Amino acid sequence: MAGWSMGIEAWAWMAAWALVMGVAVWLLIREPRHDAAADAAAILRARFARGEISEDEFRRATAALASDRREAPR
Repeated sequence: MAGWSMGIEAWAWMAAWALVMGVAVWLLIREPRHDAAADAAAILRARFARGEISEDEFRRATAALASDRREAPR
């Protein structure tokens, strides 16, 4: 067909590229899903394992994290 009209293949390619661009944007702006308290607990365990904090400090900090988790509304 002659002229300026686009065939179905052109529309399919445009839709495919729009989908690719939409997925790329979504991947760039999505919010990471992780629990901050779990990260803090992992840091505490690592510091305790390296000997940076004592067992008493580790227990107090772990208890404080547990109480924050119970008190924090979700």
